[in-house]
Amino acid sequence: MKRFSELDEREILALAISSEEEDSRIYADYADGLRDNFPASAKVFDEMSEEEDRHRRRLIEAYRHRFGEHIPLLRRQDVKGFVTRTPLWRVRPLGLDTVREQAESMEFETRRFYETAAARATDAGIRKLLGDLAAAERGHESLASRLTESHITKDVRQEEEETKRRLFILQVVQPGLAGLMDGSVSTLAPLFAAAFATQNTWETFLVGLAASIGAGISMGFAEAMSDDGSLTGRGRPWIRGVITGLMTTLGGIGHTLPYLIPDFTMATALAVAVVLIELWVIAWVRARYMDTRFLQAVFEVVLGGLIVFGAGILIGSA
Repeated sequence: MKRFSELDEREILALAISSEEEDSRIYADYADGLRDNFPASAKVFDEMSEEEDRHRRRLIEAYRHRFGEHIPLLRRQDVKGFVTRTPLWRVRPLGLDTVREQAESMEFETRRFYETAAARATDAGIRKLLGDLAAAERGHESLASRLTESHITKDVRQEEEETKRRLFILQVVQPGLAGLMDGSVSTLAPLFAAAFATQNTWETFLVGLAASIGAGISMGFAEAMSDDGSLTGRGRPWIRGVITGLMTTLGGIGHTLPYLIPDFTMATALAVAVVLIELWVIAWVRARYMDTRFLQAVFEVVLGGLIVFGAGILIGSA
C-alpha cells in the first residue's frame, strides 16, 4: 500500500478517475434508495451522480492526452491514509439526514484531495484541471445544498418531513410501543401472583425477572419473523425485533426491580407506583404518535392493566 505522497501524476489521475466513478455510483445508489419515499431528494442525488460522472470524463480525457489509453486500477483502499466511503448497506434504511451528511462529507474530502493533488502536480494542464475540480467542489455552497434548493421546495420538504415521521412511527415507535405494552401488562399477573402467594420479595423478583426476559425474547422473535418490511415499509425485521424485545423486557423489569427491597409492603407499594407510571407513559406515547386522544388512551391502557393486575392478585391470594 502506497502513501499518497508517493504517487506520481499518472497514479494521481488514475486514483481520481476511480474515485469519481465510485462517488457517482454511491450517489446513484442513494437516489435509488430514496426514490420511493423521497422522490425530490432522489432527484438531487441523480444530478449529483451525473456531476461526478462529468468530472470522471474530464479526468479520463486529461489522462489519455498525457499518458495514453491504459488506465491502471488504483482505488482509495490501495492508498494509505486516503479517504474511504461508508458502504451503502451500513446506512440502510436510507434516511435524509444520513445521506445528506454523507454527501457533504464526501464533497469536503474530495475537495481536500484535489487541492493536495493540484499542489503536487507539475504538468500545467493537469494542475489546472485538478484546481478546477477543487474549485467545483469548494464553491460558496455545496452541490447538495444548491440542488436541494432547486428541487426541494417548502411544500416538498414538509411532505418529506411527514414521510420521515411516518417511517419513524412504523419502524421504531410501533414495535417499541407494542413491546412496552406487552412487557408492562403481561408480566403483571405472574409478578403479583407470585408476590401475594409467597410474600417473599426475592422469589417475586426472580419470577418477574424470568417473565420479563422470557416475554422480551418471545416478542422479539415474533416481531422479527412477522414480515420482512418490503411491502409494509416497517424496516428491517431484526431491528424491529430488537426494539420490541428490549422494550418488552424493559416494561416488565420496571415493576420487578422494587422487589429487590426486602420489605414486602414497601416493595409492593413501589411496584404499584411504577406500574401506574408505565401505564401513563404508554398512554402518552399512544396519544403522541398514534393519533389517539389522551383520555381514551389512558382509559384503554389503564383498564387493561387493572384487569391483569387484579387477576394476578386474585390468583396469588387463592
